Amino acid sequence: MLLDTYGRVATDLRVSLTDRCNLRCTYCMPEEGLQWLGKSDLLTDDEIVRLIRIAVTRLGITEVRFTGGEPLLRPGLVGIVEQCAALEPRPKMSLTTNGIGLARTARALKGAGLDRVNVSLDTLRPDVFKTLTRRDRHRDVLDGMAAARDAGLTPVKVNAVLMPGLNDDEAPDLLAWALDHDYELRFIEQMPLDAQHGWKRDGMITAGDILESLRTRFTLTEEGAQERGSAPAERWLVDGGPATVGVIASVTRPFCSACDRTRLTADGQVRTCLFATEESDLRGALRSGGTDEEIAGLWKAAMWGKKAGSGLDDPSFLQPDRPMSAIGG
Repeated sequence: MLLDTYGRVATDLRVSLTDRCNLRCTYCMPEEGLQWLGKSDLLTDDEIVRLIRIAVTRLGITEVRFTGGEPLLRPGLVGIVEQCAALEPRPKMSLTTNGIGLARTARALKGAGLDRVNVSLDTLRPDVFKTLTRRDRHRDVLDGMAAARDAGLTPVKVNAVLMPGLNDDEAPDLLAWALDHDYELRFIEQMPLDAQHGWKRDGMITAGDILESLRTRFTLTEEGAQERGSAPAERWLVDGGPATVGVIASVTRPFCSACDRTRLTADGQVRTCLFATEESDLRGALRSGGTDEEIAGLWKAAMWGKKAGSGLDDPSFLQPDRPMSAIGG
């Protein structure tokens, strides 16, 4: 098992397939983009599959989430999913995407064995989408989500970040729209993972702000801790249920004590937390001929050193050098 000194066991693996993205969201990266990883630095498809196999067959991982950057930009994505679906035991597999390109890949991904998708969509207004992402691709995202739903990649979960002065008035509209389309909406507090290091705590839209806005139109009933388990989202029944809405309040309501995640970057580094400032290299062990047992041992050692929490609530908190696009969501 991937056990840490606080008794937490990691069973959920987040795998970043690339640091590249075809959007330029203002809360993630500058308009000109970033210096991408070189091809030789990236794990190959076979290396990714091998590490996932080690995690599943030797370390107790039961869920795998493919992330980026934008994972649909990875040419070998369908093949990676197909190989992982053949593992015994078979892990649950999902994908976090911006939805661009999903309309043409959803059926292939479902056929390869992907179970479901999370799609990022912060606004229902095309003009605001263009301002937030610096790209005019709003319709592509909507079409991708519909294609995912129709292909059976369900539940389709929608991740939304609210930004002051841009889309902070859209929470009720987003929820009404999600309910109409049979999507599961999750609001995420903006986190200090932007490449520009421009995040400010006093300028963010908090979970409390989001819930207050939603309650102007909906009745929300909080689900209990038992239903939540180790999931990052606190969930509320909407108008008595069964539909729900979630809020991932990493900043104001941290859930570190129940964390069950381990992360693998596109260049083969283990991260014990989104906000970690240290990493453990598995790529070097892979390429120097390390055995599965040796690699599993390095992974276990990395997770054993996981800290109690993210440190976001500490005045001395330092933002990690890597932005979200280079870590993987």
